[in-house]
Amino acid sequence: PARHFDTKTTEPISFFLSSLEELLAWQPDSNDDFNVSAVPLAKRQPPLHSRRPRTLVCHDMRGGYLEDRFIQGSATRNPYVFYHWRYIDIFVYFSHHTVTIPPVCWTNAAHRNGVPVLGTFITEWTDGQKLCEAFLAGGAEAYRAVAEQLARIAQHYRFDGWLVNIENTLSAGAVGNLPPFLRHLRAQVHGAVPGGLVIWYDSVLQNGSLKWQNELTEENRVFFDACDGLFTNYNWKEEHLERTRALAGQRHSDVYVGIDVFARGEVIGGGFDTDKSLRLIRQHGLSAAIFAPGWVYEHLGEEHFLSNENKFWGSLAEYLPTHSICTLPLTTSFSLGMGTSRFLDGKEEEAGPWYDLSAQEIQPLYPEHKGRLSTSCCLQDAWCGGSSLRVQGTIAPGEEHMAIRLFSLQMPAPPKLFLTLLYKLEGPHPEELTVALELTTWDSGTCHEGNVTSLPEPNGRHHPRFLPAPPPGLAKLLAACDRGSHGWTSRCYELDLQDCNLRDLSLLVSCQQPRPQEMPFTCLLGEVRVLDAATMAASPPQVQSLSASQLWWQ
Repeated sequence: PARHFDTKTTEPISFFLSSLEELLAWQPDSNDDFNVSAVPLAKRQPPLHSRRPRTLVCHDMRGGYLEDRFIQGSATRNPYVFYHWRYIDIFVYFSHHTVTIPPVCWTNAAHRNGVPVLGTFITEWTDGQKLCEAFLAGGAEAYRAVAEQLARIAQHYRFDGWLVNIENTLSAGAVGNLPPFLRHLRAQVHGAVPGGLVIWYDSVLQNGSLKWQNELTEENRVFFDACDGLFTNYNWKEEHLERTRALAGQRHSDVYVGIDVFARGEVIGGGFDTDKSLRLIRQHGLSAAIFAPGWVYEHLGEEHFLSNENKFWGSLAEYLPTHSICTLPLTTSFSLGMGTSRFLDGKEEEAGPWYDLSAQEIQPLYPEHKGRLSTSCCLQDAWCGGSSLRVQGTIAPGEEHMAIRLFSLQMPAPPKLFLTLLYKLEGPHPEELTVALELTTWDSGTCHEGNVTSLPEPNGRHHPRFLPAPPPGLAKLLAACDRGSHGWTSRCYELDLQDCNLRDLSLLVSCQQPRPQEMPFTCLLGEVRVLDAATMAASPPQVQSLSASQLWWQ
């Protein structure tokens, strides 16, 4: 069927629903198995329900369902990708179709990085008005059926809820049923999807008129009260933020103040001035909704997208609280889910562009310090997948090393850790530099490295012991200890800790001896792994009752 498979290539595709009839008629279909997310939502700290202000990204690009609709990837050159997951809390996939089901590749990539994904339920113009009258103006049965279908769809495809956007006027009968519809939708989504969310877009008022408020007011508060959050329109000034903060009370972090990166209308800042808007929002303790950050790709062009993307998110980093990984194992090759070639074990296996966000790996922090440090994606060389992480920096004169924070961690340390690192040094004097991993722990006063008699680390910095060969029993898993190839160096380490809490994983680049002049370096990271020795030693569960379907032999 054309809904599930591309008519030109027969490949499986992600899709949307265009009408109330299609929504009510929807049911699970075996042609649709490709569309179900295969990646559960990873845990992270702090959790979404913590009180700190959040960051929502609303992705709206050229009507949606572009190359990202190809579930098994495509040969797209210079595609749009998002990878600053550590800095955001919620990802919304937006289009102007009535029911926007997020393409499964986005759900997979976001979930792997701990970010929930929302689809969009939108009605607009006169067609939207008719649609709303059809399900809201009658009895409870009609609007309950719509709410239950939306919850079933989120549960079936394994995404995390809905942005609800009613952008048309409503009759008195329809608007009277809107709050109970939203309450029922929220209850159904919460019941069907663990951690599910329903967010309301600032549009219709409680009297049924369409009038964007750009803030939380007494006229739209009834919808905010029925949902998990409010996403405001974009044309606000500081006084709107003050009133919103006062009216929201304890729920101030459930108000997502809209920032249009395209800066349409009367706005404070967009483009590379988005930080001006974000700074004000944070001063008032509110959450932010960054709309269409694909501006970087659409407006500035595809050619220099990756460097512009790092510049854009780097300019906002000061106002974006980051998230910590809280489970092991942590393993990543930093691949963005795209590339100009595919690499395996440091060797180019296949040349040519590819794009598949489901293959994106866990993404690190992307630290930047003007003139001192930059981290970016390298498409020209990788250990595995399509890219590696390029770390470029300068060790200051007289300094011995530089620590580059890759991941924030927040979990109790297991008694024994194994760590692996694959890297490649570039630049004029690689022989004068050494590369290693550093783990920091929260200073709990009790934290010991090694045995109990050793003193606690004063600053919580731990340098794992280098392992020249894998320990017995783990040779298969840690085969890479001595197996660098194609210019890549491979290292394994172990670290014994007692009563410690993990805090940061950093790359440590050191000079053999301090120098009077500064020491520039470029290091490519191909893979990093942090493993709990106890779970690694246990044999993995056997796979049972494997079956395959929807095969097309080529």
